[in-house]
Amino acid sequence: MDRSNVIYLISANYEQNALKQYVYTTAKRQVFCDVTSVSQSEWFEGGRNGLNPQLRFTMFAPDYHGESELEYEGTVYTIYRTYLGKNDFIDLYTELKKGTM
Repeated sequence: MDRSNVIYLISANYEQNALKQYVYTTAKRQVFCDVTSVSQSEWFEGGRNGLNPQLRFTMFAPDYHGESELEYEGTVYTIYRTYLGKNDFIDLYTELKKGTM
């Protein structure tokens, strides 16, 4: 498996500012992964359930901390499903939200 692609996992947080108000912030972390298309059956099943499946990212499982979004080549994808595979690898199944293409 070629893990030479770079993605940025995006974590969302609420932090308190100087005025004691909670502000939505995001942080990005760089990780290496393998990028493939989703299978035809994944694409059809996702479409039936209102999803727009696009890509599958395979990476080292300890690098994933439950983020819900990632950025790849300037495009932000939403992670709708994960699959923990063999040898400490995890697959992140992603979609593009409608209106973001």
